[in-house]
Amino acid sequence: MTKRTSPEKLWNEIEKSGGINAYIEKQLEKRGYLVQRQETMGMSKRELKNYKQSLKDEAAERKKLRKESWQAYKSNHIVHLGEGIYWNDGDDFDKWDIENPEKRIAENELPVIDSPEQLAKVLDLTIGKLRWLSYHRDAATSLHYYRFTIPKKRGGDRDIWAPMPLLKKTQRWILENIAEKLLVHGAAHGFLPSRSIYTNAITHRNPFYLIKMDIKDFFPSVSYARVKGIFRKAGYREQVATLLALICTEAPRKIVEFEGKKHFVSLGQRCLPQGAPTSPALTNTLCMKMDSRLYGLAKKFGCRYSRYADDITFSIPREKLKGFNPGAVIEFTKRIVKDEGFVIHPDKTKVIRPNVCQRVTGLVVNDDQKPRVSRDIKRKLRAAIHNLKNGKPMQEGDSLERLKGIAAYINMSEPKLGEKYLNELKTFNDM
Repeated sequence: MTKRTSPEKLWNEIEKSGGINAYIEKQLEKRGYLVQRQETMGMSKRELKNYKQSLKDEAAERKKLRKESWQAYKSNHIVHLGEGIYWNDGDDFDKWDIENPEKRIAENELPVIDSPEQLAKVLDLTIGKLRWLSYHRDAATSLHYYRFTIPKKRGGDRDIWAPMPLLKKTQRWILENIAEKLLVHGAAHGFLPSRSIYTNAITHRNPFYLIKMDIKDFFPSVSYARVKGIFRKAGYREQVATLLALICTEAPRKIVEFEGKKHFVSLGQRCLPQGAPTSPALTNTLCMKMDSRLYGLAKKFGCRYSRYADDITFSIPREKLKGFNPGAVIEFTKRIVKDEGFVIHPDKTKVIRPNVCQRVTGLVVNDDQKPRVSRDIKRKLRAAIHNLKNGKPMQEGDSLERLKGIAAYINMSEPKLGEKYLNELKTFNDM
């Protein structure tokens, strides 16, 4: 039995032959199927019959070789990426490529990836798997994400689309090797090494006015085109940037039943999904210009600025209060945010004065003390631990992991107290 040549080896042979057509002609000749064309006038019936049969045999073998060649091509090329996605396997350069992209790649210390083949290799994928992870369908019967919901603070549910294991592993590689290495502004505190809700809050200690705003539909506002632009600006060319952007985005979808089968129907253009590990880092990079403009606005008004994901915070200390106008800061912020492709949520803008509890990313910042968790949260945790010690059931919605999360939250600002609670909760691990 003849051992079948792998698609990769077959494509190498095809390339060495000078392309698919040249390979087919050489194989037909080698296998004895290539027929020398002749004038049929003057042939006997037997000769004509044999000649026609030879042409049929050649055509059948040619069809078989072309099919094998096409499969080999598909195994080594992307070919197509679905509805509405531009792709051309021959595109090596594009007029929108930045000048000297190699220099930009080196400056950001990013991996050099010049082709889909190189991208597949660093991601430990075949070309077929890379195409499968990147492919877009407006109506799909399966996705690389699973959906669940979490309750919103103000009621209702928030959809979370979490990637399946292979896509998550691929996104993790992109996060650690590319997205986390891109430039971000110093005012950004969300999902960054050495920055946290605590570093975000400490920026605003002892404010007089605290201005809090929220960007509406933050991740869904970042489209596939904008994500692709991030990778292009980083120094990656058209093909690689397209694939990276597709891997990091997904269309918002509605689940519908049709003829007993579940379908995931696209509701709009692809965007950053809330749940993908790459989404926060990519928004931090995308928001660098916006952060720079808002930081400049804060400086002009004598106040402080920070951003944690979609939460925007300004604060002004009492000593710089003279002539300060919170309304002007809010209006200028709305204009800048809109100019950068986002929208401030109309119902989540607050100006908080010092006579009430002032919180930034959940931590109290009213005075010169370190930002801290509110007394109410600490009281509830103490009560929950007390109940556990006395064999009482936990409150509805509570779990040991949730209580540990609250203790870790306290540990960020009050290490001694947080560690005390964490040690107490460790004793209940076997419950």
